[in-house]
Amino acid sequence: MDQQTWTAVDAYFEGLLVREDEALVGAVADSTAAGLPGHQVAPNQGKLLNLLARIHGARRILEIGTLGGYSTIWLARALPAGGELVTLEVDEARAAVAAANIARAGLGEVVDVRRGPALELLPGLLGSAPFDLVFIDADKPSNPAYLEWAVRLTRPGSVIIGDNVVRDGAVVDADSADPRVQGVRRFTELIAEHPRLTATALQTVGSKGYDGLVLALVTD
Repeated sequence: MDQQTWTAVDAYFEGLLVREDEALVGAVADSTAAGLPGHQVAPNQGKLLNLLARIHGARRILEIGTLGGYSTIWLARALPAGGELVTLEVDEARAAVAAANIARAGLGEVVDVRRGPALELLPGLLGSAPFDLVFIDADKPSNPAYLEWAVRLTRPGSVIIGDNVVRDGAVVDADSADPRVQGVRRFTELIAEHPRLTATALQTVGSKGYDGLVLALVTD
């Protein structure tokens, strides 16, 4: 098995089950044209986020790390009437691209794009908590701090999802000098130790390579 096979399998399932529309395709194209890194979730992963939010019945979603708004669109489309998604993006240029992509998808009234460092913005959300689902997909060294805020901003029954936790397998290297790997390791350890969380992690392969996610449930 290799990257070519993983990409072909993703394309097969996406062709049958995902079917991106113009807004999603345009979000990726405009993000690329603006020079944003291609770090958005794959189409099948976006659909997974959408299905998880729908299965959970999420009405309020928090996303930490907007990039070009691709995952934001998938998540916001899962919301029922009256639902809300708040997404945090530190980079002004990325936030501007995301806002335009979100508006083109017809979600400008549903999604609140907040600009600035997430750790400065998160305390301001305490008054509007709880959130039913939190998607963490930002700078990995800050993942432990993001987890602390995610727990504070949720309720029993809420779901917390952390993306990019496998790092091509580097997550098993306790001596890694990569702060992203160490951030993910500490993030996962804190979840394991937390008395209010129960969780699992999944390895994934596909068009985005070898990675994975953590899925946690707030229990009380």
